[in-house]
Amino acid sequence: MQRRNFLKAALATSAASFAATAEAQSSATNAREYYQLRKYLLRSGPQPKLADQFFSTALIPALNRLGLSPIGVFRVEFGPQTPTYYVLIPGTNLETVTNVDLLLAADNDFLKQAEPFWSAPAKEPPFERIESTLLKAFEGWPKLVAPAIKDPKAKRIFQLRTYESPSPADHVRKVEMFHHGEFKFFEKAGCGQVFYGDALVGPNLPKLTYMLSFPDMEALSAGWQRFGSDPDWKKLSSDPRYSFESIVSNVDSLILNPLPYSQI
Repeated sequence: MQRRNFLKAALATSAASFAATAEAQSSATNAREYYQLRKYLLRSGPQPKLADQFFSTALIPALNRLGLSPIGVFRVEFGPQTPTYYVLIPGTNLETVTNVDLLLAADNDFLKQAEPFWSAPAKEPPFERIESTLLKAFEGWPKLVAPAIKDPKAKRIFQLRTYESPSPADHVRKVEMFHHGEFKFFEKAGCGQVFYGDALVGPNLPKLTYMLSFPDMEALSAGWQRFGSDPDWKKLSSDPRYSFESIVSNVDSLILNPLPYSQI
């Protein structure tokens, strides 16, 4: 009797343990990513070449060793400040994403490869400034989706868009619009969707940022034309919940080119 009770208890414990493990694995699989989006302001001259060497030989391999992947590195093609590079660092572990520099400082291989950039003398700085924004992926788009590229040498461009809102309530409404149809409208319009993130820390809050991909500028223009003429988009955008006032106060739109070593 005691043995039978012991076996029943053991099986129950094992089942509970298995269920907890399965739930944890499922939760990890479905976990929303965090993104650290870094903006490197550079000066024309040796800085871009030094940055290329740093990103390709030191930073990306070290971030991959931390389990952060894929890493995107992009150069601003059309925007207010050039030369400027953007680095997109995705990960499901918030502590890792936010403590990247502290973790890199403990990586001897990284420090060796990064030396020319990481320890550049003050009279020859490797960059002008670095700006960083921490984002959390939208619930309806929890993971970054890298474009499927058959030919690695094929041309592609990215559009990085940031929407600032005049109030937290308006920001919430704008995020709602993506979940209530905008993902589908972009898909129908042939726009490649890479990531959507709600800014948690950074300048000019409240805001959201997302990235689209296209083969070229012609495809970008055609995609936005299809999006804007979609009757479902017109219906959503005219809904009184979203149209009673301007829920987006400023739009920042950049055209980016991926660097040859970018993983996105």
